[in-house]
Amino acid sequence: MIQHNFRKLNIWKEGIQVVKETYAMTKVFPKEERFGLSSQLQRSAVSIPSNIAEGTSRSRNRHFRQYLETALGSAFEWETQLIVSFEVNYLSRETFDHLSEKIQKIQNQIIKFMNSLKD
Repeated sequence: MIQHNFRKLNIWKEGIQVVKETYAMTKVFPKEERFGLSSQLQRSAVSIPSNIAEGTSRSRNRHFRQYLETALGSAFEWETQLIVSFEVNYLSRETFDHLSEKIQKIQNQIIKFMNSLKD
């Protein structure tokens, strides 16, 4: 049985940073988005490190990979919501570019980590 300490994983730490930046970003969204796009961004952001953490509790790497796949899916969902936020002019180009780069880095890190896990 292989156990990972999620607090030591860079992908988890990076995920936490996305959560923090998401909450800061959505504070300036219009009030009518509180239960719409803001909520979706926040939920998908929180899902990234949450699934990584939950996956570390699994006794087999193939089960851990399933949680990493879910985290990866949430990262792609979050990226899509980020694009929508930019397209409807809720974000500056600078913020969009910064966060796009950050989420793509996390996506690549998750993929590499998944590929490194042996059964």
